[in-house]
Amino acid sequence: MKPLYRTCPESGLVFHKSAENLIKANAVAAVVFLMVGGLLGLFVALTRWPAVQILDAQMFYQVLTGHGIVTLLVWVIFFEIALLYFCAAVLLRSRLATPRIGWLAFALMVIGAAVTAVSILQGGSSVMMTSYVPMPAAPHFYLGLILFAVGALIGCFIFLGTLVIARAERTYEGSVPLVTFGALTAAIIAIFTIACGAIILIPTFLWSVGYISHIDPLMYRLVWWGMGHSSQQINVAAHVSVWYAIAAIVFGAKPMSEKVSRGAFFLYILFISIASAHHLLVDPGVGTEWKIFNTSYAMYLAVLASLVHGLTVPGSIEVAQRQKGLNKGLFEWLRKAPWGNPVFSGMFLSLVGFGFIGGISGVVMGAEQINFLVHNTIYVPGHFHGTVALGTTLAFMALSFWLVPVLFRRELFLPKLARWQPYLFGIGTALQAFFMMGAGTLGVSRRHWDMAFTGSAFEWAYPGAAYTMMALNGISAVIAVLGGVLFGVIIVGTILFGKKKTTVSEYGTRRPAPLPRAVADAIGSHGSIGVRGFAAPGTFILAMLLLVIFVVYYFINYGYLATVWRIS
Repeated sequence: MKPLYRTCPESGLVFHKSAENLIKANAVAAVVFLMVGGLLGLFVALTRWPAVQILDAQMFYQVLTGHGIVTLLVWVIFFEIALLYFCAAVLLRSRLATPRIGWLAFALMVIGAAVTAVSILQGGSSVMMTSYVPMPAAPHFYLGLILFAVGALIGCFIFLGTLVIARAERTYEGSVPLVTFGALTAAIIAIFTIACGAIILIPTFLWSVGYISHIDPLMYRLVWWGMGHSSQQINVAAHVSVWYAIAAIVFGAKPMSEKVSRGAFFLYILFISIASAHHLLVDPGVGTEWKIFNTSYAMYLAVLASLVHGLTVPGSIEVAQRQKGLNKGLFEWLRKAPWGNPVFSGMFLSLVGFGFIGGISGVVMGAEQINFLVHNTIYVPGHFHGTVALGTTLAFMALSFWLVPVLFRRELFLPKLARWQPYLFGIGTALQAFFMMGAGTLGVSRRHWDMAFTGSAFEWAYPGAAYTMMALNGISAVIAVLGGVLFGVIIVGTILFGKKKTTVSEYGTRRPAPLPRAVADAIGSHGSIGVRGFAAPGTFILAMLLLVIFVVYYFINYGYLATVWRIS
């Protein structure tokens, strides 16, 4: 049977029918799990608010385990598999490699997530996302994660196979588009991540059923964080690719320098997974030299890559806006950007939030000396909310507002409310990150369900500001969850009730012509735009602001460190 294709009349994108169906399935599953994970997160935040404390201790750790697994692994990886298929089959106008095996991968991921969810609901696997040994979970907790990982790994190989098919059948000219190159970066990191998970979770599963007598806790932590933290680096590569895609979709923006952007993605492949070392800096099982190297020289190269993307994405938007005549002063291009378009506003809030909150806190937390101040405090989940929730989740939401109507050939449901969704979710999540990091700086523990330690044998009280911050975190969580619910209502409503588009395309067996490779403009060719020789002066000022905030915050934390290690 010949593959079937359709060309979207609005975007010009070409969809292979099998690829389109798999993209829909993975994206819908992702949204469902996002709703579940967000609801669980609300219960966690309200429990950490001492005046509310909605859950008891046993239920809290059960819900916290589910929240971590669903939001940090399941939801984002489902969406990322959909994104990989989109970047390979759709952007390259190619048929998808082995779509039947793609459905097998999807089934394994759904079954694996369900099996792990059942183990958590049964109450015998409240080990949290890290599932550190020797604290045991039920065998099917590990089995479900293994099945999910196998399905995701198959999805990555299907993506790679599609790239091979597209090259062999010459469905595009030149090198792959930058967005596809970023997706390739995410796939490579994902393969490393899943390999780490297999290396440690398979023996742990065998330990849970009695075939292995002992799992060394220090070795478990070392290998597990190769999966646990690196899975978040898949997110970084994926959501940066989404930033570039949305800049092109909304503004027709081209990268300021494709070579520089590709080089930054390559730095991710080489160095970004090393950032997992900051979870191990208090462990005696790894040497001082390893800790210093991984949290300084090597990590800075991954940070450099993020700084490049943080400069080139808004820079490309600024250049595109200035070429359209918005060339007055430093920030006319930004003031007159389409802030009412949730695709743009969600992406830009994601970029700013990831850079100014998640990025700065991650680099500071990754410094070996400062890490001792916040290790295993609630500062760490605050950082996660600045990266995974504010950076990745909001970027994926923004892309969904454009992609779901294109996929399902329906108009966006409740478009006026959609305008406000990125602000509701973004501001709520940003406030959560701020308040948790502030409370963590004051010492609030990362995992203890009752920060007041009610009924404990020894009295302990945090500074009053810590209790206030945790209360404000609970209020912020309510705002963020309302934004998440609104997203779910809009996306599900678009699929079920959105007005069908009048201009639709039908499937045919004829493959469209190869996609011409557009050459990115060089910075030096912008000539008449910009200020004082800078093609993107506003972006440069924002980048300098980020640098100043980072330096000031870095030294503030060293000031805190000096108060802990007094020298007389």
